[in-house]
Amino acid sequence: MTDLARRPSASSDGPSSSDAAPDPNRWRALGVCLAVGFMTLLDVSIVNVALPSIETSLGAGSSQIQWIVAGYALAFGLVLVPAGRVGDLYSRRLLFVVGLAGFVLTSAGAGLVQSATALSIVRLAQGVTAGLVNPQVLALIQELFSGAERGKAFGLFGTTIGLSTAIGPLLGGGILAVFGEAEGWRGVFLVNVPIGIVLLPLAWKWLPGRDRSRARSKLHLDVPGLLLLAVATVFGMLPFVLTTGQGDSPARWWFLLPGAVLLAAFVAWERWEGKRGRDPVVAGELVRTASFTGGALVGIAYFAGFTGIFLVVTLYLQTGLGFSPLQAGLVQTPFAVMSAIFAQVGGRQVNRRGRPVVVVGLVVVALGLAGADVVSAALQGTAGALALSACLAVAGAGSGLVISPNQTLTLAEVPRSVAGVAGGVLQTGQRVGSAIGVAATTAIFFSTVAAGPRSQEVFGEALSDGLRVSLGLVVLALVLAIVDLRRRAAHQHGAHDASAARHRVE
Repeated sequence: MTDLARRPSASSDGPSSSDAAPDPNRWRALGVCLAVGFMTLLDVSIVNVALPSIETSLGAGSSQIQWIVAGYALAFGLVLVPAGRVGDLYSRRLLFVVGLAGFVLTSAGAGLVQSATALSIVRLAQGVTAGLVNPQVLALIQELFSGAERGKAFGLFGTTIGLSTAIGPLLGGGILAVFGEAEGWRGVFLVNVPIGIVLLPLAWKWLPGRDRSRARSKLHLDVPGLLLLAVATVFGMLPFVLTTGQGDSPARWWFLLPGAVLLAAFVAWERWEGKRGRDPVVAGELVRTASFTGGALVGIAYFAGFTGIFLVVTLYLQTGLGFSPLQAGLVQTPFAVMSAIFAQVGGRQVNRRGRPVVVVGLVVVALGLAGADVVSAALQGTAGALALSACLAVAGAGSGLVISPNQTLTLAEVPRSVAGVAGGVLQTGQRVGSAIGVAATTAIFFSTVAAGPRSQEVFGEALSDGLRVSLGLVVLALVLAIVDLRRRAAHQHGAHDASAARHRVE
């Protein structure tokens, strides 16, 4: 049994969630949270298969296409931590509803625009609204659930993440098949509108309101800290989200320099805020929670590894093999299905077995990617696609054991008072990791394609090279998970020794 299983699932300001009567609407509220989370995360990946349709319909140039994809991810990452902090201080339900309403409006706008420039701008706004919602989802799970129920809730959230990332190409391809490739891209955005309209009143009805026990006079919003972190996030993500692997300017990497300077300024400001007795954006108790920092690093490395898989696989299938968007989505569906199944297994096992669940999951993902690497270089055509699909199914099973258990372990000891900002930090790390992984895998993919004649064999080699990048990042996540496993074991051993010593004194 792990230290997680013997310790309260989270500390809090006042009575723990296990001491209070559970919210009778908690499972309904979770359903709303997962539905909205699915929509917002889906829009990260679903638009990829619609890009040729957008390019033809709106006459979009390469830079506009880049911003249609990158602008959403950039704006999403920009507001995660600020939104989490504001939700913690004021009202998670209010931020959730405002973000959802904005997402519905911007989705409608994206589906109705008449120019590529307008779509680029609307996608930025859509990313901001998605960033308002997502930290509240993790914080609400922390607030509404405890013990085994929390593991189950995070298992469902892990399923949502896996499905939204992996099933995007399939849903996008299906929508294009129904509405036609000429204007079908509009349906990719407009489908969010009726779903969001149904969810809005349910969110207001079932999500818990602001905790009135916190006196308003004590609420302090660290605006300078929020601005420093937001701008640092933009500069840090920009080089990666602008990387396509096709003639990118090396000058984009200079954005990392001001990003690093602003991040250092943010750290210094936060320390000063703490010394003055104020509430910084990222509370010191959060930074000092070893389980949170260790789990966050595992999450960053894993999202860098697994997110890039789907873009290079889609490029390989559609550009290299000539598959339709729907066919390409079907090849990747087994990953999503297996991830959904094993996320439930991971959610049930994490409270009993702890970090080993994640370690096993990462090993399985690595095996699946290694197999995909071999078959993509050796087989082409339909046989290669089927073999690739089978390997992705193995990787999906492992992924289900990684995402939700890692989030459960990462947030287990986080105080409820900073659950929103913790969720924001965690998801910002995931978005940064995703941007790095996509940039690295696509750059390698396109450089391999450019080095040889455009044939199925060359595209197979390019996919193999891209998958090796993803495999390396997954292995890095595995190393970090093992380090955290050893730390937890040492902590548990130390606690056992201290308890034995107290018994001897008594």
